[in-house]
Amino acid sequence: MGKELKNIAKDLIRKNKKVQLIYAFNGTGKTRLSRAFKEEIVPSSQDDEADVDVEKSRDKFLYYNAFTEDLFYWDNDLLNDIEPKLKIQSNTFTDWILRERGDTDIVKNFQRYTSDKLMPLFHENDVIIAGKKTGEKTYPEVTFSFETGSESSGILKISKGEERNFIWSVFYTLLQEVTSILEQPDPAKRDDSKFDKLEYVFIDDPVSSLDDTHLIELAVDLADLIKRSYYFEGRGLRFVITTHSPLFYNVLHNELNNDLKNPLVGKSPTWLYKRDQSEKHRLVKNIDETFELFSSNDHPFSYHLFLLSEIREAIKNKQVRKYHFSFMRNILEKTATFLGYPRWEDLLIKTADGSPDPFSNRILNLASHSAHAGEEITDIEEKDKENLEALVNHLFRTYGFKKQELQ
Repeated sequence: MGKELKNIAKDLIRKNKKVQLIYAFNGTGKTRLSRAFKEEIVPSSQDDEADVDVEKSRDKFLYYNAFTEDLFYWDNDLLNDIEPKLKIQSNTFTDWILRERGDTDIVKNFQRYTSDKLMPLFHENDVIIAGKKTGEKTYPEVTFSFETGSESSGILKISKGEERNFIWSVFYTLLQEVTSILEQPDPAKRDDSKFDKLEYVFIDDPVSSLDDTHLIELAVDLADLIKRSYYFEGRGLRFVITTHSPLFYNVLHNELNNDLKNPLVGKSPTWLYKRDQSEKHRLVKNIDETFELFSSNDHPFSYHLFLLSEIREAIKNKQVRKYHFSFMRNILEKTATFLGYPRWEDLLIKTADGSPDPFSNRILNLASHSAHAGEEITDIEEKDKENLEALVNHLFRTYGFKKQELQ
């Protein structure tokens, strides 16, 4: 039975696990789930979802999602030939971490996932109230340059992918500091009281711009940080992580299945992390715009089998849509690469003379590479649905895919 996202959020909260990992396709509603989750922890006083109320929510809830990225924007005054600057909307989010730890850790984390030659430089301003300096600093912008020994590129604009990695690095550095502070279970003994009430960290897809090597590295780093964060007998910091990346999901799934013993002999808790402190899920959006959360605790999933199960379920329920043909194209391309075929068309049903079925080829191209918005229709002709079902059966029959339902 489908639910609204706010009810999915309530279910996650009731589980009270140290970490919950969720896989979902892009467009399913991961970012909206993060907002619904926040509303359950820290209800907003207004309905404007574009408002990233970091100041208000930080006491109990930290999150990284598309709204976090909105705190950062480029100043591209090409008319006046001004050097490009990444502006940071005024917030204590970045100011606090830069005051507490400086920029060294942010730079280190950023270069870890990009290049050790790419250098960010934070610019600071004095905080002035009623015409007087308060002694506080704010950091309204950052510039970038490419440094190679004694040579410098000068100020440059980084790519969108590098920008996302930079924003994640700021958040991750903040998260490192927060978990370090909260490792002390007694609030009276902590170095800072700013995060004493913090309950949840929600992380939505931090890997959209990473190659596989850096994606795996980030997943391992994040899992280690989570496992070392304080959590004992249902108390402490809890995490929710959503992703559309099968690789990121599977690496985290495996890492979260490894227990971590306390390195300090005789200290409580004996285990910093036990695998039963995590749960893994798959979030699905139904045709009626409701949602379901399926358990995936037993094992990481095979992406190919997952897509095939989605197509088979759609065929069974007579709910085939255009995007299911895109799923099939994805399966064929990756399977052909794995099996060593030069073209994915080589996996299609063959005609009497041994060549790939031209009708199947045409349908897959139409579904995967429509050139005009007018072609993006939801309804599919019956003949096309029959063709898709024949392709699915052909794959199982010819290449030995295992039939299983991934719930």
